[in-house]
Amino acid sequence: MTLQEFIEQFDKPNSIVLLEGKRNVLDADKEKLTALGALLTSSTNHMIFRSGNAKGSDQLFSEGVTAVDHKRLQVITPYSGHREKTNQAYETISLDDIHIAAEPEVVYQSKSNKKTEKLIDRYVSGDKNRYTIKAAYIIRDTIKAIGTDEIKPATFGIFYDDVDAPMSGGTGHTMNVCEQNNIPIIDQKIWFQWLAE
Repeated sequence: MTLQEFIEQFDKPNSIVLLEGKRNVLDADKEKLTALGALLTSSTNHMIFRSGNAKGSDQLFSEGVTAVDHKRLQVITPYSGHREKTNQAYETISLDDIHIAAEPEVVYQSKSNKKTEKLIDRYVSGDKNRYTIKAAYIIRDTIKAIGTDEIKPATFGIFYDDVDAPMSGGTGHTMNVCEQNNIPIIDQKIWFQWLAE
């Protein structure tokens, strides 16, 4: 898929594009993430870009978006005040503002991450502590992809993945949820080429 094909297919009203990935970004790649955020924002009219507000990829992509138009950045955070100083989003939605127990599909799909399955049950039942907060990150990652009754699902996912351990960790969970819900995704193997087009 070329950049032009992506824009023609997905730059429509209500289109939500995930821009996110690994916390550890190779030094040689950092500028590319910011450049992609800026390129997509300046080349499109309708897309809203969604992030999880994490260090690394999320931050770099977001800096590119906000350099062009901060009103097109939406962030979903695992709790209120998460990395508030670096959050440049026009719209921030915190898990604290979502009644997770009333979102059975979010809970179900979050539990596909077997490492946090039991923690998710505890978190949803109201047990919030330094252990169960890990569940909040996975639930946030699920919501970024499939949304809730109030939050629109993503239309497309653009990721910066770890090429040595692809689709692992929280980024891998988000990518898997996208694939399970027929949300198309790409990683840097594709979008690095867009920067050269």
